[in-house]
Amino acid sequence: MELRFDIATIIGAGLLGASLGLALKDRELAQEVRGVGHRPASLDTAKAVGAIDAAYLDPVEAVQEADLIVVCTPAALVIQMLDAIQPHCRPEAVVTDVASTKAILCIHAAHTWPAPRRFVGSHPMAGSEKFGAAHARPDLYEGTVTLMETLDGHDPMAYSTVKALWEAVGSRTVVVSPEQHDRIVARTSHIPHIVAGCLALVASGNDDIQPFVGKGFRDTTRVAAGRPDIWRDICLTNEAAIAAGIDAMMDELGRIRAMVENKDGEELARFFSAAQEARQKALGE
Repeated sequence: MELRFDIATIIGAGLLGASLGLALKDRELAQEVRGVGHRPASLDTAKAVGAIDAAYLDPVEAVQEADLIVVCTPAALVIQMLDAIQPHCRPEAVVTDVASTKAILCIHAAHTWPAPRRFVGSHPMAGSEKFGAAHARPDLYEGTVTLMETLDGHDPMAYSTVKALWEAVGSRTVVVSPEQHDRIVARTSHIPHIVAGCLALVASGNDDIQPFVGKGFRDTTRVAAGRPDIWRDICLTNEAAIAAGIDAMMDELGRIRAMVENKDGEELARFFSAAQEARQKALGE
């Protein structure tokens, strides 16, 4: 399908939002890109890097006349934002989001947006430990996967448009139910971030560890440098799946602790071999 938006409104002009704005402009997919934020300085940065054409502090004003609206706020603010803009969106507007939790958002939208629903929940698996519009890149979404909620009560054209949007900026779309999304992403993204934070805290202790830090520590804890407020909101919006993942992690740590205490070399070898195979399978190697 031919994809061209007259006005695209991006609510939340941080790394993901500003990168989407750059991608839309770089590929000439939108005639005008509006950016919404709560800090004028952040919007000034987004405008300076070329991610948006116009800056707004009021999302209600910014969505009027827009034919594409993408909510790029932290996860805990998405429902509040959807409720605020829903009465003011054009009937033909296509609306989506980028939050990394889906069930709570998609269930709420299913009950509050008119049918057939033109809000389609999506989650591009893109990002960086860096944040803010200053680090935005037009190729941020290239080679990524975007998870989309299953077609269920949506307007078919709006659903197809969201799919085409992510594919147009270089992402591959995968359809998954919101509940399955949250279960899987908790284990592949949310728990790893929590573990990275724990590793950083355990390693630092009361010692100056900087002379002892190698590449392995840097690689393993890289995501712990991400924005604390974003990860706080993720934990607060996917609490059940994250709690289950933490329980599973504690079980694994208990098993490996017993192996170490008992000096069980055979079990340790099997553990590391199984972990190696599991990683290769997850990465398709």
